[in-house]
Amino acid sequence: MILLIDIGNTNTHLGLADAKRVVRQANIPTAAWFAGRAGKRVASFLRGKTIEAAALCSVVPAATRFAHAFCREQLKVECFELTNQSVRDLGIDYPKPETIGPDRLANALAAKHFFGAPSVVVDFGTAVTFDVVDAKGNYVGGIIAPGLAAMTDYLHEKTALLPKIKIREVRAVIGKNTREAMLIGAVHGYRGLVRELIEGLKRKLKCEAVPVVATGGYAKLMARNLPEIASVDPLLTLHGLRLFAQAQARQKIGSSH
Repeated sequence: MILLIDIGNTNTHLGLADAKRVVRQANIPTAAWFAGRAGKRVASFLRGKTIEAAALCSVVPAATRFAHAFCREQLKVECFELTNQSVRDLGIDYPKPETIGPDRLANALAAKHFFGAPSVVVDFGTAVTFDVVDAKGNYVGGIIAPGLAAMTDYLHEKTALLPKIKIREVRAVIGKNTREAMLIGAVHGYRGLVRELIEGLKRKLKCEAVPVVATGGYAKLMARNLPEIASVDPLLTLHGLRLFAQAQARQKIGSSH
């Protein structure tokens, strides 16, 4: 089995994978790495499974070393770290590759594998990010916009009367109260943003039909009324890590012969 570790700013997403799929997933607070509690949480997640290798991507460098130490000292396995230099089966056509978030490369790698090239990933997380794989199979860049919760939380924090709201589906087009009005702006408004940006990407890629896959916490909600999104995969980043780990293992085996 392969342990997958996707370290984000708020949460660390854990995955347990075999050769074909991610069989188990869980989240732990990224702060747990610094508090010394992450090791026990990961061990509990693994439930005694034998781990042959591990792979991680991280946007929190300070937490990365703790994850490497856990794999090395507790699991006794090598932990492959996905970076712009180590990623395989995905070209990079980008001025400063070292500035690309490793999780975005994992998403692009998975999108190329499952949907081909060109393809687009929309990740509805803390930010709404678009990552683009061109017809040559290269990661060529993307788009970053504020996330839904970040936008509504900002309105709540910076105004005296606007409440904190929970993002959910809304059918109304004209809000009859403050919460409903904010939901319309967030949900319908962001669908419009996503639709317009996808159309722009299609024109840039000179392709009328580009597979678009959505991932992240609000992916299912936002994709409901967006026919432009072909598929929703909450585990896309972990799938990318699994593919990366398998490529690294093949290289290691090949270099030993």
